[in-house]
Amino acid sequence: MLTRRVVPTLSSLAGVCALLVACNSTGSAPPQQTTAPASQVSNAPLPPPPTPVQVAADLPPLPPGANAAARPVEVVKAVYEFAARHPEVLKYLPCFCGCERMGHRGNDDCFVAGRDAKGHVTDWENHGMVCEVCIDIAHQAMQMHNSGASVVQIRAAIDLRYGTDSRPHTPTPKPPKGGAPED
Repeated sequence: MLTRRVVPTLSSLAGVCALLVACNSTGSAPPQQTTAPASQVSNAPLPPPPTPVQVAADLPPLPPGANAAARPVEVVKAVYEFAARHPEVLKYLPCFCGCERMGHRGNDDCFVAGRDAKGHVTDWENHGMVCEVCIDIAHQAMQMHNSGASVVQIRAAIDLRYGTDSRPHTPTPKPPKGGAPED
């Protein structure tokens, strides 16, 4: 009995679908999309490009997107300026965000992409702007450095906070303890 009810119901459903398709079809080609005539195209000026965010007068402006960074723009500006002025700190701090896959060797690589022969920043690295881990490591280092901590103490604090045996990090040398850097 069940098959008698199912078969007519299925054929009724198929018939309704065919009717709907037929009713919806006009037999003509689908309407073509047209573009608006030139007289209807808006001549409104394009919005201006975002204003570059300047860190300091002697440093290049930050890359576009600084106002939409992973942390507040004032923190980002401070960290980028610290990276520019204190490579002797950040080059001894590993980063734990996975950026070693991008070729980074330390936290300074997250912010500075290039320096001239005198050590002045010529180009910024965009990655640090969008990565909370990079920013947080550099921000902690900046705060500790400004409080008088040594690079050895800063490295120990960063390793304690972020480092685990299983967490990947950049291949960053340890800071010197009165001599050449340790590997």
